Amino acid sequence: MRITQKIEGRIGVSMTESTVAAGAPGKTPKTKMAIRNATKVYETRSGGVHALDNVSLDVREGEFLCILGPSGCGKTTLLWSMAGLHSLTSGDIRLGNEPIVKPHPEIAMIFQDANLLPWRNLAKNIELPFELKRKPPDRALIARLLDRVGLTGFENKMPRELSGGMQQRASIVRSLSVNPSVLLMDEPFGALDAFTRDEMNLLIQEIWMETRKTIAFVTHSIAEAIFLADRVAVMSARPGRIAEIYDIDIPRPRSIEIQTEPDFIKRVLEIKSRIQHGRGAGGPRVAIT
Repeated sequence: MRITQKIEGRIGVSMTESTVAAGAPGKTPKTKMAIRNATKVYETRSGGVHALDNVSLDVREGEFLCILGPSGCGKTTLLWSMAGLHSLTSGDIRLGNEPIVKPHPEIAMIFQDANLLPWRNLAKNIELPFELKRKPPDRALIARLLDRVGLTGFENKMPRELSGGMQQRASIVRSLSVNPSVLLMDEPFGALDAFTRDEMNLLIQEIWMETRKTIAFVTHSIAEAIFLADRVAVMSARPGRIAEIYDIDIPRPRSIEIQTEPDFIKRVLEIKSRIQHGRGAGGPRVAIT
């Protein structure tokens, strides 16, 4: 059963295949989060590390944006800054008209690790954000989300009793249970085996189609980015800049099998070549067809 049926519209609206693309033809996409000239230099004992350099990017309302780039290019730094967890050296990040300089109740983040507290069971881990905000947990919503991701019956299990995939499902429930409008995901499936990673990619695609949350998803996998995204923002090597933005026009829902099709492989190779032979910052937006 779909999340929208179970939650009765409380975290989104059901999207059909004809309406899931961010920004319908003829309409100007609304900007949900605006990044302007984001620059970050880390000061270390051996000198400054220039992580980001004048990154400007619009995250559209309701879109699935993937941020892709080589290791060390600053994509995680950018995502953490979008979450209000890292301050910028210069530049500006805004949610609507509101500057993001600290964690925001409308923004939730899923990290590379599930970050479940080992001394708390699954239910208590999911309720932690409510405790931190000193608000009663929405147990009805949590129960529906647990059912949606296949974790009903595991509420009293400790993290050590759950597989890696189950722990990441729990982290997704924890993030969605506070009903954010923006979900930031930092390589959340990178440590999973290939089969579980495919399952999680299908799950997050389904959740996005049902809830229409604005998602920014950092990954180093080109295939994962193309499979999930409406747009792929490719970053250059450090200091990170936006080198190119690719529109991904593959209809949804997308099956795992499309990754073996010639058109999909062509897209992967084109973006791979762009990363390997990048021209630097400021390239044009590209639609891969």
